[in-house]
Amino acid sequence: MPDRQLSAKLFKAAKEVIPGGVNSPVRAFRNVNGDPFFVQRARGCRIWDVDGNEMIDYVGTWGPAILGHAPSAVIEAVHHASKEGLSFGIPNRHEVEMARMIRDYVPSVEKVRMVNSGTEATMSAIRLARGYTGRDKIVKFEGCYHGHVDSLLVAAGSGALTFGQPDSAGVPADLAKLTLTVPFNRPEIIEEVFEKHGHEIAALIVEPIPANAGLIFPKEGFLQLLRDLTTKHGTVLIFDEVMTGFRLARGGVQERVGITPDLTAMGKVIGGGLPVGAFGGKAEIMDMLAPDGPVYQAGTLSGNPLALAAGITQLKEMERLDGWNRLEEIGQMFEDGVRETLRELGRDLTLNRIGSMFCLFFTEEAITNVDDVKKSDFEAFRKFFWAALDRGVYFAPSQYEAGFISLAHGVGDIEKTTEVTKEALKIALA
Repeated sequence: MPDRQLSAKLFKAAKEVIPGGVNSPVRAFRNVNGDPFFVQRARGCRIWDVDGNEMIDYVGTWGPAILGHAPSAVIEAVHHASKEGLSFGIPNRHEVEMARMIRDYVPSVEKVRMVNSGTEATMSAIRLARGYTGRDKIVKFEGCYHGHVDSLLVAAGSGALTFGQPDSAGVPADLAKLTLTVPFNRPEIIEEVFEKHGHEIAALIVEPIPANAGLIFPKEGFLQLLRDLTTKHGTVLIFDEVMTGFRLARGGVQERVGITPDLTAMGKVIGGGLPVGAFGGKAEIMDMLAPDGPVYQAGTLSGNPLALAAGITQLKEMERLDGWNRLEEIGQMFEDGVRETLRELGRDLTLNRIGSMFCLFFTEEAITNVDDVKKSDFEAFRKFFWAALDRGVYFAPSQYEAGFISLAHGVGDIEKTTEVTKEALKIALA
Protein backbone atom coordinates (compact mmCIF):
# COMPACT_ATOMS: atom_id res chain seq x y z
CA MET A 1 0.00 0.00 0.00
CA PRO A 2 1.40 3.45 -0.91
CA ASP A 3 2.61 5.69 1.89
CA ARG A 4 0.19 8.57 2.45
CA GLN A 5 1.45 9.87 5.78
CA LEU A 6 1.88 13.48 4.69
CA SER A 7 -1.62 13.51 3.19
CA ALA A 8 -2.95 12.19 6.49
CA LYS A 9 -1.19 14.98 8.39
CA LEU A 10 -2.50 17.64 6.02
CA PHE A 11 -6.04 16.31 6.25
CA LYS A 12 -5.88 16.39 10.03
CA ALA A 13 -4.70 20.00 9.89
CA ALA A 14 -7.34 20.89 7.29
CA LYS A 15 -10.18 19.62 9.47
CA GLU A 16 -9.17 22.12 12.14
CA VAL A 17 -9.76 25.10 9.84
CA ILE A 18 -12.03 23.87 7.00
CA PRO A 19 -15.44 22.19 7.52
CA GLY A 20 -14.84 18.47 6.97
CA GLY A 21 -11.32 19.30 5.86
CA VAL A 22 -12.44 19.95 2.28
CA ASN A 23 -13.87 22.75 0.17
CA SER A 24 -16.25 20.50 -1.76
CA PRO A 25 -17.91 17.49 -0.08
CA VAL A 26 -17.08 14.72 -2.58
CA ARG A 27 -13.37 15.37 -1.97
CA ALA A 28 -13.71 14.00 1.56
CA PHE A 29 -13.84 10.38 0.26
CA ARG A 30 -16.71 9.60 2.63
CA ASN A 31 -18.42 7.40 0.06
CA VAL A 32 -15.38 5.11 -0.01
CA ASN A 33 -14.91 5.15 3.77
CA GLY A 34 -11.48 6.73 3.74
CA ASP A 35 -9.51 9.94 3.77
CA PRO A 36 -8.41 11.89 0.71
CA PHE A 37 -4.89 12.30 -0.58
CA PHE A 38 -3.49 15.80 -1.19
CA VAL A 39 -2.20 16.65 -4.65
CA GLN A 40 1.22 18.20 -5.15
CA ARG A 41 1.22 18.59 -8.94
CA ALA A 42 -0.38 17.35 -12.15
CA ARG A 43 0.82 16.98 -15.72
CA GLY A 44 -0.76 15.25 -18.69
CA CYS A 45 -2.95 12.39 -17.48
CA ARG A 46 -1.01 11.97 -14.24
CA ILE A 47 -1.14 13.45 -10.76
CA TRP A 48 1.35 13.19 -7.90
CA ASP A 49 0.33 13.47 -4.27
CA VAL A 50 2.35 15.17 -1.54
CA ASP A 51 3.86 11.79 -0.57
CA GLY A 52 5.24 11.32 -4.09
CA ASN A 53 2.73 8.69 -5.27
CA GLU A 54 2.03 8.84 -9.00
CA MET A 55 -1.44 8.08 -10.41
CA ILE A 56 -3.17 7.95 -13.79
CA ASP A 57 -6.04 10.38 -13.33
CA TYR A 58 -9.60 9.77 -14.59
CA VAL A 59 -11.17 12.64 -12.67
CA GLY A 60 -9.47 15.49 -14.52
CA THR A 61 -10.56 18.11 -12.00
CA TRP A 62 -14.10 16.80 -12.62
CA GLY A 63 -14.08 17.54 -16.33
CA PRO A 64 -12.15 20.67 -17.30
CA ALA A 65 -8.83 18.93 -18.09
CA ILE A 66 -9.87 17.76 -21.55
CA LEU A 67 -6.34 18.23 -22.93
CA GLY A 68 -4.83 16.77 -19.78
CA HIS A 69 -3.34 18.66 -16.86
CA ALA A 70 -1.21 21.76 -17.39
CA PRO A 71 -1.06 21.71 -21.21
CA SER A 72 1.78 23.94 -22.34
CA ALA A 73 -0.35 26.07 -24.70
CA VAL A 74 -2.83 26.89 -21.93
CA ILE A 75 -0.10 27.59 -19.37
CA GLU A 76 1.58 29.94 -21.84
CA ALA A 77 -1.71 31.75 -22.55
CA VAL A 78 -2.37 32.29 -18.85
CA HIS A 79 1.19 33.47 -18.30
CA HIS A 80 0.88 35.98 -21.13
CA ALA A 81 -2.53 37.23 -19.94
CA SER A 82 -1.29 37.62 -16.38
CA LYS A 83 1.31 40.12 -17.50
CA GLU A 84 -1.50 42.43 -18.61
CA GLY A 85 -3.38 42.17 -15.32
CA LEU A 86 -5.20 39.59 -13.21
CA SER A 87 -8.64 41.19 -13.16
CA PHE A 88 -10.15 44.40 -14.45
CA GLY A 89 -13.82 44.68 -13.48
CA ILE A 90 -14.44 46.33 -16.85
CA PRO A 91 -14.84 44.76 -20.32
CA ASN A 92 -11.87 43.03 -21.94
CA ARG A 93 -11.32 41.55 -25.39
CA HIS A 94 -11.24 37.94 -24.14
CA GLU A 95 -14.94 38.20 -23.21
CA VAL A 96 -15.91 39.04 -26.76
CA GLU A 97 -13.75 36.31 -28.28
CA MET A 98 -15.10 33.64 -25.94
CA ALA A 99 -18.69 34.74 -26.49
CA ARG A 100 -18.22 34.50 -30.24
CA MET A 101 -16.68 31.04 -29.94
CA ILE A 102 -19.53 29.79 -27.77
CA ARG A 103 -22.09 31.20 -30.20
CA ASP A 104 -20.32 29.52 -33.10
CA TYR A 105 -19.98 26.19 -31.28
CA VAL A 106 -23.32 25.76 -29.53
CA PRO A 107 -26.37 25.48 -31.81
CA SER A 108 -28.84 27.13 -29.43
CA VAL A 109 -26.80 30.15 -28.37
CA GLU A 110 -27.39 33.57 -29.89
CA LYS A 111 -26.13 35.56 -26.91
CA VAL A 112 -24.13 34.51 -23.87
CA ARG A 113 -23.11 35.89 -20.50
CA MET A 114 -20.00 34.80 -18.63
CA VAL A 115 -20.09 33.91 -14.93
CA ASN A 116 -17.65 32.20 -12.56
CA SER A 117 -19.05 28.69 -12.03
CA GLY A 118 -21.58 26.16 -13.22
CA THR A 119 -23.66 26.90 -10.14
CA GLU A 120 -23.83 30.58 -11.08
CA ALA A 121 -24.80 29.60 -14.62
CA THR A 122 -27.75 27.42 -13.61
CA MET A 123 -28.87 29.83 -10.89
CA SER A 124 -28.87 32.72 -13.34
CA ALA A 125 -30.60 30.73 -16.08
CA ILE A 126 -33.42 29.80 -13.69
CA ARG A 127 -33.86 33.43 -12.58
CA LEU A 128 -33.87 34.54 -16.21
CA ALA A 129 -36.49 31.94 -17.14
CA ARG A 130 -38.72 33.08 -14.28
CA GLY A 131 -38.32 36.70 -15.29
CA TYR A 132 -39.01 35.93 -18.95
CA THR A 133 -42.13 33.83 -18.34
CA GLY A 134 -43.50 35.55 -15.24
CA ARG A 135 -43.93 32.12 -13.65
CA ASP A 136 -42.43 30.66 -10.48
CA LYS A 137 -42.34 26.87 -10.69
CA ILE A 138 -39.52 24.84 -12.21
CA VAL A 139 -39.05 21.17 -13.04
CA LYS A 140 -35.90 19.14 -12.45
CA PHE A 141 -35.06 15.44 -12.47
CA GLU A 142 -34.00 13.18 -9.63
CA GLY A 143 -30.28 12.51 -9.78
CA CYS A 144 -29.54 15.59 -11.87
CA TYR A 145 -27.28 17.96 -9.95
CA HIS A 146 -27.18 21.56 -11.09
CA GLY A 147 -24.98 23.09 -8.43
CA HIS A 148 -25.79 24.16 -4.90
CA VAL A 149 -28.62 26.52 -5.83
CA ASP A 150 -31.41 26.55 -3.22
CA SER A 151 -34.24 25.92 -5.65
CA LEU A 152 -32.26 23.19 -7.44
CA LEU A 153 -30.84 21.37 -4.42
CA VAL A 154 -33.95 19.24 -4.21
CA ALA A 155 -33.58 15.48 -4.73
CA ALA A 156 -30.15 16.32 -6.13
CA GLY A 157 -27.38 13.94 -7.18
CA SER A 158 -23.61 14.07 -6.81
CA GLY A 159 -22.31 14.91 -3.34
CA ALA A 160 -25.75 15.25 -1.79
CA LEU A 161 -26.71 11.73 -2.86
CA THR A 162 -23.40 10.36 -1.71
CA PHE A 163 -24.28 11.37 1.81
CA GLY A 164 -27.77 9.91 1.53
CA GLN A 165 -29.30 13.38 2.02
CA PRO A 166 -30.82 14.43 -1.30
CA ASP A 167 -32.21 17.67 0.24
CA SER A 168 -29.91 20.12 1.96
CA ALA A 169 -30.56 21.75 5.29
CA GLY A 170 -30.92 25.49 4.90
CA VAL A 171 -33.22 25.31 1.86
CA PRO A 172 -36.57 26.91 2.82
CA ALA A 173 -39.53 24.55 2.48
CA ASP A 174 -41.57 27.21 0.72
CA LEU A 175 -38.87 27.64 -1.90
CA ALA A 176 -38.47 23.90 -2.40
CA LYS A 177 -42.21 23.66 -3.09
CA LEU A 178 -41.67 25.65 -6.26
CA THR A 179 -39.45 22.85 -7.62
CA LEU A 180 -41.26 19.85 -9.10
CA THR A 181 -38.90 16.88 -9.07
CA VAL A 182 -39.56 13.88 -11.30
CA PRO A 183 -37.68 10.68 -12.20
CA PHE A 184 -35.52 10.73 -15.32
CA ASN A 185 -36.56 8.58 -18.31
CA ARG A 186 -40.19 8.30 -17.17
CA PRO A 187 -42.15 10.01 -19.99
CA GLU A 188 -45.56 9.22 -18.51
CA ILE A 189 -44.72 11.12 -15.31
CA ILE A 190 -43.31 14.23 -16.98
CA GLU A 191 -46.35 14.33 -19.26
CA GLU A 192 -48.62 14.20 -16.20
CA VAL A 193 -46.68 17.01 -14.51
CA PHE A 194 -47.11 19.30 -17.51
CA GLU A 195 -50.76 18.34 -17.88
CA LYS A 196 -51.37 19.52 -14.30
CA HIS A 197 -48.91 22.38 -13.92
CA GLY A 198 -47.77 23.39 -17.41
CA HIS A 199 -49.23 26.90 -17.18
CA GLU A 200 -47.25 27.51 -13.96
CA ILE A 201 -43.84 26.16 -15.01
CA ALA A 202 -41.19 28.74 -15.88
CA ALA A 203 -38.42 26.30 -16.75
CA LEU A 204 -37.48 22.67 -17.08
CA ILE A 205 -33.79 22.11 -16.38
CA VAL A 206 -32.06 18.86 -17.26
CA GLU A 207 -28.66 17.36 -17.80
CA PRO A 208 -29.32 15.95 -21.29
CA ILE A 209 -26.99 13.11 -20.30
CA PRO A 210 -27.02 13.03 -16.49
CA ALA A 211 -23.46 12.74 -15.18
CA ASN A 212 -23.91 13.41 -11.48
CA ALA A 213 -25.49 10.07 -10.67
CA GLY A 214 -22.89 8.07 -12.54
CA LEU A 215 -23.62 8.39 -16.26
CA ILE A 216 -27.18 7.86 -17.49
CA PHE A 217 -28.39 7.84 -21.08
CA PRO A 218 -31.80 9.24 -22.05
CA LYS A 219 -34.17 6.75 -23.64
CA GLU A 220 -34.90 7.22 -27.31
CA GLY A 221 -37.31 10.10 -27.78
CA PHE A 222 -37.13 11.33 -24.16
CA LEU A 223 -35.25 14.57 -24.84
CA GLN A 224 -37.50 15.30 -27.83
CA LEU A 225 -40.50 14.83 -25.55
CA LEU A 226 -39.07 17.45 -23.19
CA ARG A 227 -38.63 19.84 -26.10
CA ASP A 228 -42.18 19.23 -27.31
CA LEU A 229 -43.76 19.64 -23.85
CA THR A 230 -41.89 22.84 -23.02
CA THR A 231 -42.72 24.36 -26.40
CA LYS A 232 -46.41 23.47 -26.03
CA HIS A 233 -46.67 25.03 -22.57
CA GLY A 234 -44.45 28.08 -23.08
CA THR A 235 -41.82 26.77 -20.68
CA VAL A 236 -38.12 27.58 -21.03
CA LEU A 237 -36.08 24.42 -21.71
CA ILE A 238 -32.65 24.63 -20.06
CA PHE A 239 -29.89 22.16 -20.89
CA ASP A 240 -27.27 21.95 -18.16
CA GLU A 241 -24.18 21.17 -20.23
CA VAL A 242 -21.65 22.22 -17.61
CA MET A 243 -20.13 18.72 -17.81
CA THR A 244 -21.04 17.61 -21.33
CA GLY A 245 -20.60 20.89 -23.17
CA PHE A 246 -17.49 21.15 -25.37
CA ARG A 247 -16.57 17.61 -24.23
CA LEU A 248 -18.96 15.15 -25.85
CA ALA A 249 -18.91 17.20 -29.04
CA ARG A 250 -17.86 20.62 -30.20
CA GLY A 251 -21.38 21.82 -29.47
CA GLY A 252 -22.20 19.44 -26.64
CA VAL A 253 -25.06 16.97 -26.39
CA GLN A 254 -27.42 19.26 -28.28
CA GLU A 255 -25.16 18.96 -31.31
CA ARG A 256 -25.13 15.15 -31.03
CA VAL A 257 -28.88 14.75 -30.63
CA GLY A 258 -30.10 17.64 -32.77
CA ILE A 259 -32.35 19.16 -30.10
CA THR A 260 -32.18 22.89 -29.41
CA PRO A 261 -32.89 24.14 -25.87
CA ASP A 262 -33.89 27.71 -25.10
CA LEU A 263 -31.02 28.26 -22.65
CA THR A 264 -27.80 26.37 -21.94
CA ALA A 265 -25.62 26.40 -18.83
CA MET A 266 -21.92 25.85 -19.50
CA GLY A 267 -18.62 25.66 -17.65
CA LYS A 268 -15.61 23.43 -16.96
CA VAL A 269 -13.91 22.96 -20.39
CA ILE A 270 -14.29 26.64 -21.34
CA GLY A 271 -12.24 27.61 -18.30
CA GLY A 272 -9.21 25.52 -19.14
CA GLY A 273 -8.87 24.63 -15.44
CA LEU A 274 -9.71 28.07 -14.05
CA PRO A 275 -13.10 29.08 -12.56
CA VAL A 276 -15.55 29.84 -15.38
CA GLY A 277 -19.23 29.42 -16.15
CA ALA A 278 -21.56 30.77 -18.79
CA PHE A 279 -25.18 30.68 -19.82
CA GLY A 280 -26.67 31.59 -23.14
CA GLY A 281 -29.51 31.02 -25.56
CA LYS A 282 -32.14 32.83 -27.55
CA ALA A 283 -31.50 36.56 -27.88
CA GLU A 284 -35.13 37.27 -27.02
CA ILE A 285 -34.64 35.67 -23.62
CA MET A 286 -31.07 36.82 -22.97
CA ASP A 287 -32.02 40.44 -23.65
CA MET A 288 -34.16 40.31 -20.50
CA LEU A 289 -30.90 40.55 -18.52
CA ALA A 290 -29.74 43.83 -16.99
CA PRO A 291 -28.67 46.33 -18.14
CA ASP A 292 -31.09 45.92 -21.08
CA GLY A 293 -33.83 44.14 -19.15
CA PRO A 294 -35.34 43.73 -15.68
CA VAL A 295 -33.58 40.49 -14.63
CA TYR A 296 -30.57 41.34 -12.52
CA GLN A 297 -27.36 39.32 -12.67
CA ALA A 298 -23.81 40.49 -12.00
CA GLY A 299 -20.33 39.37 -11.01
CA THR A 300 -17.16 41.27 -10.16
CA LEU A 301 -14.88 38.58 -11.58
CA SER A 302 -17.11 37.49 -14.47
CA GLY A 303 -15.16 37.43 -17.72
CA ASN A 304 -11.84 37.15 -15.87
CA PRO A 305 -9.07 37.59 -18.46
CA LEU A 306 -6.90 34.73 -17.18
CA ALA A 307 -9.75 32.22 -17.10
CA LEU A 308 -11.00 33.18 -20.54
CA ALA A 309 -7.52 33.18 -22.06
CA ALA A 310 -7.14 29.63 -20.74
CA GLY A 311 -10.50 28.53 -22.09
CA ILE A 312 -10.07 30.12 -25.50
CA THR A 313 -6.68 28.47 -25.91
CA GLN A 314 -8.03 25.09 -24.81
CA LEU A 315 -10.83 25.20 -27.37
CA LYS A 316 -8.41 26.24 -30.11
CA GLU A 317 -6.15 23.33 -29.19
CA MET A 318 -9.11 20.95 -29.38
CA GLU A 319 -9.78 22.23 -32.90
CA ARG A 320 -6.14 21.98 -33.95
CA LEU A 321 -5.75 18.44 -32.63
CA ASP A 322 -9.08 17.13 -33.98
CA GLY A 323 -9.72 16.58 -30.30
CA TRP A 324 -13.30 15.34 -30.28
CA ASN A 325 -12.65 12.56 -32.80
CA ARG A 326 -9.48 11.57 -30.98
CA LEU A 327 -11.29 11.43 -27.66
CA GLU A 328 -13.87 9.11 -29.17
CA GLU A 329 -11.06 6.79 -30.25
CA ILE A 330 -9.39 6.86 -26.82
CA GLY A 331 -12.74 6.35 -25.12
CA GLN A 332 -13.48 3.33 -27.29
CA MET A 333 -10.08 1.88 -26.46
CA PHE A 334 -10.81 2.33 -22.76
CA GLU A 335 -14.24 0.74 -23.09
CA ASP A 336 -12.90 -2.23 -25.06
CA GLY A 337 -10.33 -2.91 -22.34
CA VAL A 338 -12.87 -2.81 -19.53
CA ARG A 339 -15.41 -4.96 -21.38
CA GLU A 340 -12.77 -7.56 -22.24
CA THR A 341 -11.77 -7.66 -18.57
CA LEU A 342 -15.39 -8.19 -17.53
CA ARG A 343 -15.74 -11.03 -20.03
CA GLU A 344 -12.61 -12.70 -18.70
CA LEU A 345 -13.97 -12.46 -15.18
CA GLY A 346 -17.37 -13.74 -16.24
CA ARG A 347 -19.18 -10.65 -14.94
CA ASP A 348 -21.63 -8.41 -16.72
CA LEU A 349 -21.36 -5.16 -14.80
CA THR A 350 -22.98 -2.17 -16.48
CA LEU A 351 -20.50 0.13 -18.20
CA ASN A 352 -21.86 3.36 -19.68
CA ARG A 353 -19.52 5.30 -21.91
CA ILE A 354 -20.04 8.09 -24.40
CA GLY A 355 -17.08 9.90 -25.91
CA SER A 356 -14.62 10.68 -23.14
CA MET A 357 -17.05 10.14 -20.23
CA PHE A 358 -17.75 6.83 -18.51
CA CYS A 359 -19.07 5.09 -15.43
CA LEU A 360 -18.71 1.48 -14.31
CA PHE A 361 -21.72 0.53 -12.18
CA PHE A 362 -21.40 -2.33 -9.75
CA THR A 363 -24.68 -3.86 -10.84
CA GLU A 364 -25.69 -6.05 -13.76
CA GLU A 365 -29.00 -4.26 -14.19
CA ALA A 366 -29.62 -1.57 -16.79
CA ILE A 367 -29.23 2.00 -15.56
CA THR A 368 -32.07 4.30 -16.59
CA ASN A 369 -32.36 6.64 -13.60
CA VAL A 370 -30.96 7.27 -10.14
CA ASP A 371 -33.13 4.60 -8.54
CA ASP A 372 -31.26 2.02 -10.64
CA VAL A 373 -27.93 3.46 -9.52
CA LYS A 374 -28.96 3.04 -5.88
CA LYS A 375 -29.13 -0.74 -6.46
CA SER A 376 -25.36 -0.87 -7.08
CA ASP A 377 -23.05 -2.80 -4.75
CA PHE A 378 -21.43 0.14 -2.96
CA GLU A 379 -19.17 -2.05 -0.85
CA ALA A 380 -17.76 -3.68 -3.99
CA PHE A 381 -17.24 -0.23 -5.48
CA ARG A 382 -15.39 0.85 -2.35
CA LYS A 383 -13.03 -2.12 -2.58
CA PHE A 384 -12.51 -1.48 -6.30
CA PHE A 385 -11.71 2.19 -5.76
CA TRP A 386 -9.00 1.58 -3.16
CA ALA A 387 -7.51 -1.41 -5.01
CA ALA A 388 -7.19 0.70 -8.16
CA LEU A 389 -5.81 3.71 -6.28
CA ASP A 390 -3.23 1.60 -4.48
CA ARG A 391 -2.06 0.39 -7.91
CA GLY A 392 -1.74 3.87 -9.37
CA VAL A 393 -5.10 4.54 -11.05
CA TYR A 394 -7.38 7.25 -9.66
CA PHE A 395 -11.07 6.88 -10.45
CA ALA A 396 -13.79 9.13 -9.02
CA PRO A 397 -14.31 8.36 -5.29
CA SER A 398 -18.06 7.78 -5.62
CA GLN A 399 -20.35 5.43 -7.52
CA TYR A 400 -22.43 8.52 -8.23
CA GLU A 401 -19.73 10.22 -10.31
CA ALA A 402 -18.65 9.95 -13.93
CA GLY A 403 -15.05 9.52 -15.06
CA PHE A 404 -13.24 11.66 -17.63
CA ILE A 405 -10.67 10.76 -20.27
CA SER A 406 -8.32 13.36 -21.76
CA LEU A 407 -6.23 13.70 -24.89
CA ALA A 408 -3.21 13.06 -22.68
CA HIS A 409 -4.24 9.45 -22.05
CA GLY A 410 -2.08 7.37 -24.37
CA VAL A 411 -2.13 3.72 -25.38
CA GLY A 412 0.24 2.79 -22.56
CA ASP A 413 -1.94 4.55 -20.00
CA ILE A 414 -5.04 2.72 -21.20
CA GLU A 415 -3.20 -0.61 -21.17
CA LYS A 416 -2.00 -0.08 -17.61
CA THR A 417 -5.49 1.00 -16.59
CA THR A 418 -6.93 -2.20 -18.06
CA GLU A 419 -4.45 -4.30 -16.09
CA VAL A 420 -5.17 -2.43 -12.86
CA THR A 421 -8.92 -2.62 -13.45
CA LYS A 422 -8.70 -6.38 -13.79
CA GLU A 423 -6.75 -6.75 -10.53
CA ALA A 424 -9.06 -4.35 -8.69
CA LEU A 425 -12.20 -6.09 -9.95
CA LYS A 426 -10.90 -9.46 -8.78
CA ILE A 427 -10.53 -8.02 -5.29
CA ALA A 428 -13.85 -6.17 -5.33
CA LEU A 429 -15.92 -9.08 -6.67
CA ALA A 430 -14.29 -11.87 -4.67
